[in-house]
Amino acid sequence: MNGFWAILGRDLALARAESGGALLAVQFFALGILLFPLGLGPEPGMLSRLGGGLLAVMALLATLLALDRLFQQDHEDGTLDLLLTSPAPLWSIVLGKAVAHWLITGAPMLLAAPLLGVLLQMSWPAIGGLVVALALGTPTLSLVGAVGAALTIGTRRGGVLLALLVLPLYIPVLIFMSGTVTAAETGLAFGGHVSILGAIMLLSLVLTPWAAAVALRQVGD
Repeated sequence: MNGFWAILGRDLALARAESGGALLAVQFFALGILLFPLGLGPEPGMLSRLGGGLLAVMALLATLLALDRLFQQDHEDGTLDLLLTSPAPLWSIVLGKAVAHWLITGAPMLLAAPLLGVLLQMSWPAIGGLVVALALGTPTLSLVGAVGAALTIGTRRGGVLLALLVLPLYIPVLIFMSGTVTAAETGLAFGGHVSILGAIMLLSLVLTPWAAAVALRQVGD
């Protein structure tokens, strides 16, 4: 796992040096949520009913916003060629980059979500369900997105192609994230939704680093 820790530390250091770009996703997430009351109106009942789904959708879009640069910058400056020839397993490098992406984008959204939930007049049980859903769902978004980012390196209009590739794969995560919040809001048990989100995350953790590594090898060849 030396490759994992090395690439994780490197990407976090780069994000710290470019703090404006690192915060772009969470800024997009927060501003998008703050705009919805202006368009939907300030009626608390409507905002509380729609809040969970709105936050889940905005988390998905904010994650997608930061994905296209996951490998692209390394490809442009030649770092990717060095990573491909590194003795460290390529899957561990991919995993390190995906975890760094989540720490830069998903973790700040997870911290901001309770405050945004309060602004949308969501109940405390719904906010609790939201935090659990984001804690399990956003890592999956980063892991699956890493595969799409690896497949679209060096392509024209890579951002558009990346969205077309990963959005269908994001749909199950979005459904169960929203379902968790809705069940918590209505007082129903949401353990089943949480279990499925956890299973999807574990499956992604096992499969996506290998799939992205294969895609990167094809680019290197």
